[in-house]
Amino acid sequence: MKILCTICARSGSKEVKNKNIIKIGKKILIDYTIDQARKSKIFDKIVVSTDSAKIKRLTRKNVDFVIKRPKFMSNNSAPKMPAIKHALQKSEIEFNKKFDLIVDLDVTSPLRSTSDIKKAVKQIENTKHSNLVSVNESRRNPYFNMVEKNKNGLKLVKKNKKFFSTRQSSPKIYDLNASIYIWKRSSLLHSDRVIGRGTSIYLMPYDRAIDIDSKFDLSIVENILKKRK
Repeated sequence: MKILCTICARSGSKEVKNKNIIKIGKKILIDYTIDQARKSKIFDKIVVSTDSAKIKRLTRKNVDFVIKRPKFMSNNSAPKMPAIKHALQKSEIEFNKKFDLIVDLDVTSPLRSTSDIKKAVKQIENTKHSNLVSVNESRRNPYFNMVEKNKNGLKLVKKNKKFFSTRQSSPKIYDLNASIYIWKRSSLLHSDRVIGRGTSIYLMPYDRAIDIDSKFDLSIVENILKKRK
C-alpha cells in the first residue's frame, strides 16, 4: 500500500500571525509535523502544499515535494479538502504513481505522536471505512452544558426526551481536533465532505490534541513542547 502524507500550510493567519512558521524552541511550527511524518517511517512520500514562497524555502529540503497551492485555495474562507485533493493530484503526476492512502497532518496540531499516526493508519487499513478523522472526548456536551440563545432565553443545543443530570451520563460527544485526517484515494477524489457514513474516528487524549487557533492555544502548546525537550 502506497501512502502519501500531505502537510498544508498557507501563508498568513488572523489570530496568530504567520503561525505555521512561528518559532517554538529551536524549530518553526511546521517542522514539528514534518519531523513526526518522517519519524513514523510509513510514508512513501511527504509533501507540503503552500501558497507561500517563504514556507517553500523553509521546507523544501525536508520533504519530497513542495506544491504551489492556487490562491483561490489559500484565502481565509477556503476549505482545506480541495487543497488536499490538489496535492494528491500534483503528487501523482510528480512521482508517476497512484497512492492508496492520503494522510493529512495539520501543522497547527503538533502534539500528536508518531504512534498516533501509525495507529490511525493501521486502524483504517484494517476496515472498510472510506476515511478517518482524529478526535478527543469533548469537555462540553450539547445535551448537558452547551446552550444557545433565542428570543425566549436560553436552551440546550441538543434536545432529548431524557434528562441528563451530568455530562458523564450524557451521550458521548467528540471534538474533531484537526490532527490527523486519512482518506482512501477514491473517497478523497469523489467526495466533498470530511464527515460521511463511511467515516471512522481515531481517539486521542486531549493533551495530544490541542489545535492552535488562538494566542492562548499557542501559549499552551509552547509550554508543552518545551517541556518535552
